[in-house]
Amino acid sequence: MMQRKMLSMSIMALLGLGSLTMAQAAVVPAGTTLADQQQITRGNGSDPATLDPQLAESNEAFNIILDSFAGVVALDSEGKVHSELAEKWDNQDNKVWTFHLRPGLTWSNGQPITADDLVYSWQRLADPKTASPYQSYISAVHLLNADAVMSGKLPPSALGVKAIDPQTFQVTLSQPVSWFLQAAASPSFFPVNKQVVAQFGDQWTQPGNIVVSGAFKPNKWVINERFVSVRNPHYWNNKATVINQVTYLPIAEPSATLNRYQSGEIDITDTIPTVNFAQIKKTIPEQIKQTPLLGVYEYWFNMNKPPFNDPRVRMALNLAVDKSIITDKILGMGQKPAWTLMPLQIGGETYQPTEIAKWTPAQRIAQAKKLLAEAGFSADKPLKAELLYNTSQDHLKIAIALSSMWKKNLGAQITMRNQEWKTLIQTQHSGDFQLIRQSWLADYDAPPTFLNNFMTGNTQNDGKYSNADYDKLVNAAAAEVDPVKAKADYQQALDILSHDVPAVPLYYYVQNILVKPWVGGVSVSRLGFYKTQDVYIRKH
Repeated sequence: MMQRKMLSMSIMALLGLGSLTMAQAAVVPAGTTLADQQQITRGNGSDPATLDPQLAESNEAFNIILDSFAGVVALDSEGKVHSELAEKWDNQDNKVWTFHLRPGLTWSNGQPITADDLVYSWQRLADPKTASPYQSYISAVHLLNADAVMSGKLPPSALGVKAIDPQTFQVTLSQPVSWFLQAAASPSFFPVNKQVVAQFGDQWTQPGNIVVSGAFKPNKWVINERFVSVRNPHYWNNKATVINQVTYLPIAEPSATLNRYQSGEIDITDTIPTVNFAQIKKTIPEQIKQTPLLGVYEYWFNMNKPPFNDPRVRMALNLAVDKSIITDKILGMGQKPAWTLMPLQIGGETYQPTEIAKWTPAQRIAQAKKLLAEAGFSADKPLKAELLYNTSQDHLKIAIALSSMWKKNLGAQITMRNQEWKTLIQTQHSGDFQLIRQSWLADYDAPPTFLNNFMTGNTQNDGKYSNADYDKLVNAAAAEVDPVKAKADYQQALDILSHDVPAVPLYYYVQNILVKPWVGGVSVSRLGFYKTQDVYIRKH
C-alpha cells in the first residue's frame, strides 16, 4: 500500500496546490496621493435575484457577494489560491482537506466565525430543502456522501464536512480531486450566519438584517436604483481596505450605463454598448481594460422538447451559424468564435477544437442542410422553434442574426421572445423553453467548471442532456492523478459534447471594462471578477 502523505503548506506551495501569499488587498504604489473621499460607483447590469451565497447564480449577485462575504480561500486575478478565512491548510492525498481558520474572526455583528459556520453552510448548500441551483457543485467536487444527501437518502449531517474544533474545518472527498482548492473559493461555499438565516428566513439578506464576513456590509438597497455597501470594520483584513463605500447601479441597458459613466456618475462598468465601442476605443483607449475570460456565450437546447431531442437538428443549427459574423460584425469587442462548450486554454492546458471548426462556412451549411433533411424537415415542412433571450440590445441583435442565418441557410422559422433576466432564470430552471440564451463563466480554472454543467442530473443542466460515456470520462478525469491521462479524458469528453451539441457555442468571452483614470487597483481575473477591496481612488 502506498504511504499516505500529509502535505505541508510549503510543499503545497511548491506543487502549486496551496499558497503562502496573504489575501488580496489594495496595493497603493509609493508616491500616490489618495482622494479624501474613498467612495466608488460600479455599474452592475441589473438587480441581483438574491444575495444568498447558496442561492445566487448570476454575476450581478456574485459581484456584490464577493465584496460582502469570504470563503476559506480565495482566488487572485491570476487564478491562484491564497489564504482568506483560513490562514493555512493541509491535505492527505488530495482527499482529506483540513483548513485552519484565522484566530479572532468575527461576523459584521461581532459574533465569532467558527468551523461550525462552515459546516452549516456547506450542509445547507447540499440540503434538498435549500433548492440551490449550485447544489450539484458539492457532487462535482466529490464531497463524501454528496449524492445521497442531495437525493434525500441521507441527512445533510452525513456530508463529508466537520468541525474538528472551532478553528479547524475538515472536508472529506469520496475520491482525490487535485483542483479542490480552486473550487473551494466558489461563492457557493461562503459561510453564512445560521442565527440570522433562522431569524429572518428569506429576508435575511436585506440590508437591515444581513450579517457578513467580507470587506463590505450592505447598507441600502433601492430596487432598480442602487445598492450601497459600506466598509465592514469587523473584516479580518479591514486595515488593508481603502474604499469606504461602494455603490452598485443596476442598469441593464448599456447605452444608459455609458451615459452615466461619461457624466462621471459611474467609476467602473463592464456594461458597454457594442455600437459605441469603436468610438470609445478611439477616444479614450486608456480607460478600457480588456481581459480574455474563461467563458462561453451559448444557446442551450431543451433535450426533452422536439425537435431538439434529435442530435441531427441540434448539429444542423450549430453548423448553420457563421460565428465570425457575430464576433466581428455584430460585437467587435475582441470576442472569438466558439466551436466548443469550454474554452480551449484552461487549467494550464490547451485542448483541441472539433473538426468542424476547420471547415469553411460553405462546407458547414451543406452538412447542415443534409442533416436537417435526414431529420425530416424540408421546404414544405420547415423547422419551427422559439428562441428565448433576456432583454438587452446586444442579446436582441444576436438573436436576430441567428434567426436570420437559420432562415436563410436552412429555411427554419424561428420566433423570438425576450424576458427580463430574473424571469429568464426562472424559466430556464422550469424547463419551459426550446432554445434559450445562456452563458457560462468559470467558477475556477479547470475543465470541470464547464464540463460538469452537462453531467446527468447536475442542477445547472437545465437542458437535461445525458450521456453515460461522457459522465464516466468527466468523473474519471477528476480522480486521475496523472495530468496527461486527465487531459486525455477531458479531451474525449469535450469531443462528445461537440458531437452531441447540447448547446450552440457562439463565442468565447472577453471582459471589457471602462475604468476612470483616478481609479487604481482594478485587476480583472479570467473568471471575470475584481474586488472592491483591492481598489483605491487617486486624488483628482
